[in-house]
Amino acid sequence: MSIDPATYEFYQSQAPHYSLSSAISHSRDLDGFLDRLRAGARVLELGCGGGRDAARIAERGFDLDATDGIPAMVAKANERHDIGARLMRFDEIDATGKYDAVWAHACLLHCPRAELPDILGRIHRALRPGGFHYASYKLGDGEGRDLLGRLHNFPDAEWVLQTYREAGFELVEKHIFAGKGSDGTQRDWIAVTVEKP
Repeated sequence: MSIDPATYEFYQSQAPHYSLSSAISHSRDLDGFLDRLRAGARVLELGCGGGRDAARIAERGFDLDATDGIPAMVAKANERHDIGARLMRFDEIDATGKYDAVWAHACLLHCPRAELPDILGRIHRALRPGGFHYASYKLGDGEGRDLLGRLHNFPDAEWVLQTYREAGFELVEKHIFAGKGSDGTQRDWIAVTVEKP
């Protein structure tokens, strides 16, 4: 799997903007997710972007492995927060039982729908038994592009839940909320927290 070229180029060129705009505060669900973990738990972050969530994870004392598939984003995250972020695409996750949690805020939504089951399988393998995974997706009725040209999988809620079930996860919590994307479009999102039995 390679990152969709238009999506890659958008984030590669917009990294300075994103690292500034996202430096305001960490994601709203992050602290609640971290509260589920034992002290010092090993946390893999996918799509760390400008590093705001990674900085919060580290600040709270967790053992952080921050990653992003866009070189400019990795550079900006490290420049701004010095978090040791590294370059890794979703399909390069190859760990087995290494992490207590995988945090993936607003990033797996760029994964083509046909490839998401494999990625979730990789996340499942990377987690220790009892490990947690969080992800958020923009809801819709089929894969497509937003007004900025970025690829989104735009699933419906039941498809998301079924895909996680088929990957071997158990649902812990889900919520649907209204949010505005970077392109200014208002739509519903779904956030899921799941556990590896």
